Amino acid sequence: MHKLVIQAPEIATQNLKRLAQLAGATDIAAVRPGELAHQAFKLTPADPASRGAVAAFCAEAGYDHAFLPHDARLADIGLIVMDMDSTLITIECIDEIADLQGIKPQVAAITERSMRGELDFRQSLTERVALLAGLDESALGRVYDERLALMPGAETLLRTAQAAGIRTLLISGGFTFFTDRLEKRLGLTRTIANRLEIVDGKLTGRILGDIVDAQRKADELAKMREELGLRPEQVIALGDGANDLPMLAAAGYGIACHAKPLVKAQAPYALDASGLDAVLAYFD
Repeated sequence: MHKLVIQAPEIATQNLKRLAQLAGATDIAAVRPGELAHQAFKLTPADPASRGAVAAFCAEAGYDHAFLPHDARLADIGLIVMDMDSTLITIECIDEIADLQGIKPQVAAITERSMRGELDFRQSLTERVALLAGLDESALGRVYDERLALMPGAETLLRTAQAAGIRTLLISGGFTFFTDRLEKRLGLTRTIANRLEIVDGKLTGRILGDIVDAQRKADELAKMREELGLRPEQVIALGDGANDLPMLAAAGYGIACHAKPLVKAQAPYALDASGLDAVLAYFD
C-alpha cells in the first residue's frame, strides 16, 4: 500500500480532490501543519499505477508529488547524504569565486554543462579551477560571508533529523573551505569535498588530492551506511546535478532537488516547488 504526498506553496482544494480521484485515494490529510514553510497533504491509499496521470497533473499545477510506502517513517531513517552547491546552499561556490576573478560567465557555462551531464565532471572541475589561478584566498571568505545562503527549508530538515538521531554526510564536488564551515555551523556529522591548493595566499589553480566525483559520492554514501549498520532504505540522498545520480541511486530515497532535467528524469523522487523541509513530509 502506498501514500501520495503533494506539496507546494499553495494547493487548491479542488486540485487535491482531483488528485485523490486520479490516485484512487479515499483520505486526504494535512501533513505537519505549521511546521513546514509550505502546504503538504497525504492522500491514501494511492495506486502507483496512477503515477503517469498524477505526474502530468502536478507538472501543470506546479506541485511536488511523491508515491511512498504507506509506512515510511522518519524513525526508520539513519542517514541523510547531501550535495552542497545548489542543494544544501543556493549558490554554486565556484561560479561566485569566479565572479570575483571577473570570469563568472565562462566558469558558470562550464558548470551548467557539467551539471547537465554534458561534460565529464573531473575534467570540467580541473578546467574551472585552473581559471582561478592567482586569485587571493580572501575571495573564498567573501563568497562565504556575502553570497552563501542555505536552501529554504534546510535548517528545518537538519534540525528535525538531528533531533531524531539521524546522521548527516555533506559530500561535495566543491571545496572544503565551505564544507568545513557548514559542518560547524549546522552540526553535520561528516563533510567531504575537494581541497584547493593555496600558496602564499593565492589560489594556484590546482586541487590537492583526488577529486570528489560522482563515483566517490556513491562510495562514501555506501561506506558511511555500512559503518552505521543501515540498509539502503534507511538512507536519504539529496542532489541536483548529473554527478549526484550514482549517489541518489544508492539511497533508498534519492531526491532530485531543484535539479537539472536529466537528474529529475532519473531520480526516484524530485522537489521543485518546495524547500528541503519537504523531505519531512515524506515520513509523516
